[in-house]
Amino acid sequence: MKNSIKLKLFPKFTKGYKEGYPLILKERFEKWPKDLQEGDLVELIDTNGQFIARGYHGKQNKGDGWLFTWDKQQQLDEDFLTTVITEAIEKRQFLFADDSTTAFRIFNGEGDGFGGFTADFYDGYLVIQWYSLGVYSFQKMILEIFLSFPEVKGIYEKRRFQEDTKDDFVAGQKATFPLIIKENGINYATYLDDGWMTGIFLDQRDVRRRISEDYAVSKNVLNTFSYTGAFSVAALFGGASKTTSVDVAGRSLSKTKEQLEVNGLDPNSQDIIVEDVFHYFKYALRKKLTFDLVVVDPPSFARTKKVTFRAAKDYPAMLREIIDITAPNGTIIASTNYAGFGMKAFKKLIAEAFQTSDRTYKIVETHSLPADFTVNKNFPEGNYLKVLFLTLDK
Repeated sequence: MKNSIKLKLFPKFTKGYKEGYPLILKERFEKWPKDLQEGDLVELIDTNGQFIARGYHGKQNKGDGWLFTWDKQQQLDEDFLTTVITEAIEKRQFLFADDSTTAFRIFNGEGDGFGGFTADFYDGYLVIQWYSLGVYSFQKMILEIFLSFPEVKGIYEKRRFQEDTKDDFVAGQKATFPLIIKENGINYATYLDDGWMTGIFLDQRDVRRRISEDYAVSKNVLNTFSYTGAFSVAALFGGASKTTSVDVAGRSLSKTKEQLEVNGLDPNSQDIIVEDVFHYFKYALRKKLTFDLVVVDPPSFARTKKVTFRAAKDYPAMLREIIDITAPNGTIIASTNYAGFGMKAFKKLIAEAFQTSDRTYKIVETHSLPADFTVNKNFPEGNYLKVLFLTLDK
């Protein structure tokens, strides 16, 4: 294993790193070497030259690399990676033992001790997402470790650090698509080799479960930014009287039909609309349509021909339009995966949306990432998902 390159911290950042903050940010160091290569090992030292932690350089949207140990003797080798991956899989044994759910996250980057990649399990097949060229330099070793587990039949990968999404299959045996996985007893069609997304966002598993358990019975449901209609399927399993799924992407029509069909549901009995969601809000208001349950889970940033949406700035305005089409005593499930603010700030945005309305609300449930999306307690921004169940008073 090559030697670590020493990086000296500015004094004001020493305490945070000593306490376990894992993300390397180059502006926190006195000097950032110009010749530092992706995948190079780095050693953080304080102003006195004392060891703090060891990590690797990997440029991604969050920062410039990740720390993996605060033990001076620990090296980044096969034994270390085998240990962290094995411990992560052992933590998920409760999910492996659950026949009603066959897709979940088995390694969540820094939350499981090694930042920069994640691994999701889809009924025997893995999807590994690599977020930097630096972490990808350890790819061969990591793939071999995962393939040593009997639960893993084959591996697909997404190289998030580059545009190319071709050749997603990398090891083991190939899956047959659609690969039908189960979540809380419901079928979902997935594709592991079809671009960045697979057909379902696994981090919303608990939210879909709560919809089907307690919120959908006899309800008229609007699913906005619906993607493949997973929330709509969960609502129908929970006894919804009708679902309307709206998404601007053309493929959402065929994808939502497929999700309904793999569960024996008739797509023709539901409304699946390909349209800009913001235009649909205005249409629904004009037609005096109302919905008992509205699910809103927009991307952090979205741009259509006439609308640009930024969660940090535009969420309240969007929510005001949803309030106007929510039926008396209805429920809004407001969600965001924007990592730039926490739950407290998200609740403030919700309150802001209701300031100009004569309707009031109560937060009846709060959700963040499910248990398999392990969060590092020293990196709370890794807990990006925020979901609030709001019941309106009238």
